[in-house]
Amino acid sequence: MVEKVSQSNATPDWLSQLYAPVRQFGERIAEFLAPASEASVKPDYYEIAIELPGVKEDDISVELHDSTLTVLGEKRSTREEKDRNYFFSERQYGSYRRVFRLPPDADANKVTAHHENGVLTVMIAKLSPETSNPKRIKVQRR
Repeated sequence: MVEKVSQSNATPDWLSQLYAPVRQFGERIAEFLAPASEASVKPDYYEIAIELPGVKEDDISVELHDSTLTVLGEKRSTREEKDRNYFFSERQYGSYRRVFRLPPDADANKVTAHHENGVLTVMIAKLSPETSNPKRIKVQRR
């Protein structure tokens, strides 16, 4: 007689605890390998610069959802060096993802991005003071 054993989709708690350090280590490596970036504030806009040497424009995606800016892409490069007695080849591949939380006065309708000399620059306009301040509404009696 063959007995059917049903398998649950839920991972036992002890198993997730066992793999937690491995998952955390992987997250730390991903953070370490993420492209270097810097964010600055100007009088009229915010600027984010991300170093992406060797990355083509077609391999970069900039997305804005709610107040979160996400830069995604993939690096593909090949380098070969030849010498008298040996042949050396090095390939670098990898995808990256950087996420930035935008301040409340960032204007999601006025975002530009350009890529030049291995640096992606994203500029986000600031809302004018009139539109960024809350509007006071008079409460009336019915």
